[in-house]
Amino acid sequence: MKKYIQLSAAILAGVGILCAQQAEAQVAVKGETVYTMAGTPIKNGVVLIKDGKIEAVGANLQVPQNYKLYTAKVVTPGFVDAHTSVGLAGIYNVPADQQQLEKTTPIQPELRAIDAYNPNEELIGWVRKHGITTINTGHAPGAIASGQLMALKTSAGGFSTLLDTTTMVAFTLGSSVGENYNSPKTPAKGVAMLRAELQAAQVYAKKMGNGDATKRPDRNLKLEALAGVVSGKYKALITANKAQDIMGALRLAKEFNLNMVLDGAAEAYLLVNEIKAAGIPVVVHPTMSRAYGETKNISFETAATLSKAGIPVAIQSGFEAYVPRARVILFEAGVAVANGMQPEQALAAITTTPAKIIGQDKRVGSLEKGKDADIVLFDGDPFEYTSHVCTVIVDGKVVSEECM
Repeated sequence: MKKYIQLSAAILAGVGILCAQQAEAQVAVKGETVYTMAGTPIKNGVVLIKDGKIEAVGANLQVPQNYKLYTAKVVTPGFVDAHTSVGLAGIYNVPADQQQLEKTTPIQPELRAIDAYNPNEELIGWVRKHGITTINTGHAPGAIASGQLMALKTSAGGFSTLLDTTTMVAFTLGSSVGENYNSPKTPAKGVAMLRAELQAAQVYAKKMGNGDATKRPDRNLKLEALAGVVSGKYKALITANKAQDIMGALRLAKEFNLNMVLDGAAEAYLLVNEIKAAGIPVVVHPTMSRAYGETKNISFETAATLSKAGIPVAIQSGFEAYVPRARVILFEAGVAVANGMQPEQALAAITTTPAKIIGQDKRVGSLEKGKDADIVLFDGDPFEYTSHVCTVIVDGKVVSEECM
């Protein structure tokens, strides 16, 4: 009898824990204005969350009694950072925590972001508190092919929140590459070197597809990664700032039929028609970047100019060679608004557009039934400098309640 009592007690305890976990997973968010990014903003909107997913979104929805309620002036989807080196580049800017650019050779597309990512990096928590819930992070610009990027959430779950091990391979065109390597020393040489490698990858892929295994070449990780790029499996994130380097990137995309994303793009406002004709999205560099060298002609109005032309635009925190290593993309979006970008377009540039660019728009970027419950709560207008991110929810769990 004693054993049965103990067993019953254990079962009841287990049921109690399960019920508690389920209760914790049930959350309601109420906002005076809810920007779903899947339609018009909702006044007096409510988002119901169950088991980490969005259960329902609408105006004046009834909140079940067992749901924990959070309220805010403004509610938005969690922000998506289309390009960062967070987790590879650390907050202290010392050699031990700078893993974003390998400088032994200029073409290393086989370098995986997951092998350099530090899930305990303090900078991850810093960006999370500012509303960034998904990052596309990896190897930084500065090499012809610096390595791969991956997508994951910023919650404390580390690799358990991984969305995609390889979203893109990062490339750089321009004279800045020559500052890190003995060769190339000119942009033309850099393009020639990359073309040769992409051609080699095409040949490699064809040989690896031979039905006779004895005729296949030995596995080559570099060419395997590039073969993924030329096949369209991985997107080509090409950083190019000067107009001639942007044109070089567009020519490469056309020649090899690349699924390309233009990154940086300091002088993109000079090539609006060409970029639009190519059908390529742009991840604009932070406006706070220093204007010198290849970014000498950077403009605060680039995001607005491209957006008005109908070009998909995402705003990134970017890569900087100094502390704090990552910009606040909400501030960058605010700068874009102050320089001509429509507020909802700017909000799209840090939610829906980057989610689509990194291939995660079925899960993140908007507040819709069935999507991941990644939500940011504000005490005012998100683009007003005096407003704050006060609550951040990732996968239905509150990960920050500190007004930033």
